[in-house]
Amino acid sequence: MLMRTDPFREFDRLAQQLMGSGTWSRPAPMPMDAYREGDEYVLAFDIPGVSPEAIDIDVEGNTLSVRAERRPGADDVKMELSERPLGVFSRRLVLADTLDTEHIRADYDAGVLTLRIPIAERAKPRKIALSGGSDRKKISG
Repeated sequence: MLMRTDPFREFDRLAQQLMGSGTWSRPAPMPMDAYREGDEYVLAFDIPGVSPEAIDIDVEGNTLSVRAERRPGADDVKMELSERPLGVFSRRLVLADTLDTEHIRADYDAGVLTLRIPIAERAKPRKIALSGGSDRKKISG
């Protein structure tokens, strides 16, 4: 059996439970990394202990919404200590017009939800060729 005697730690835990657990009306934020990898923009969300069925990903226009719910364990278990936050976690991001929201790929592995968003073709660098042979040069794109 696990015994605790630190009253301040217990107070911190209680405050964290009250402030850190999310509800459907007031979800808690989830930690996220965002970076560019080649021709893709990558978003990685930490949501360990969430079943894939409890993850909801939506795109409307340029707004990406990610929502996940970590539910309590089995009902027949007598919990001795509970420090992992339960409830709803959410993140809403406005994506740049340079991202191709039609081809987002999602993967969930080891508690990390990874979204890969391709960079739109119109946003990729390209060469501009010069045309014409006289003194005046015409630039075409």
